[in-house]
Amino acid sequence: MISSTAKRIAENLGRVRATIAEACSRAGRDPLDVQLVCVTKYARPEWIDGLLECGESVLGESRPQQLEQRAAEFPDHVQWHLLGQLQRNKVRRTLAAASLVHSVDSLRLLERIETIAIDEGRRPAVLLQINSSDDAGRNGFTPQTLRAAWPRVCELTRTDVRGLMTMAPPSEDPLVTRAAFDSIRELAVDLRAIPVEEGAVALQELSMGMSNDYEIAVEAGATIVRLGRTLYEGLDG
Repeated sequence: MISSTAKRIAENLGRVRATIAEACSRAGRDPLDVQLVCVTKYARPEWIDGLLECGESVLGESRPQQLEQRAAEFPDHVQWHLLGQLQRNKVRRTLAAASLVHSVDSLRLLERIETIAIDEGRRPAVLLQINSSDDAGRNGFTPQTLRAAWPRVCELTRTDVRGLMTMAPPSEDPLVTRAAFDSIRELAVDLRAIPVEEGAVALQELSMGMSNDYEIAVEAGATIVRLGRTLYEGLDG
């Protein structure tokens, strides 16, 4: 019998899936092309159990240490994504636990991942974090620095650069949010078109959108949305 926690989470998931489907319909997209990452940063263990009861198996953590702990506590079939900042000295242990790192925010970090991937025979999957608002207080490549680094990105032999990730700047104006997401989609298109001798990087994934703006992100082309708070509404916090 499904637990009461799982029932409430299932209701929340139903609303989220319906919202994604409606946004996809407006954008002429297939809802199956949008992956939901369930953020567990502040989730109680029983809430995570509820997600698993509901069939969700792609979970996201913000801190490498907590991701490592969660990965050891929950079943092996769970795919853990690292969403938050990754320091270079934590790369080795994180690659052992994470199926996708969303937050590669510099060429230096990317080079470190490549070195460890070669050393350990891994093929880690990563997304490049973009500072879409040019905010000096945010981590990430700017479009300009990523374009400059692009030939080196395309030279990587072991690191699978799957796409781009961003967070929209804080704003109550949906047009500002939409412009930020549109700019990342357009950046991916531009990068795919740059001729490089080593071969193009597909950049098939766009990780954009959280609980407050995922509908806009899906309309703009997000293939991954990262939701936490909205999945746990109605549960005792």
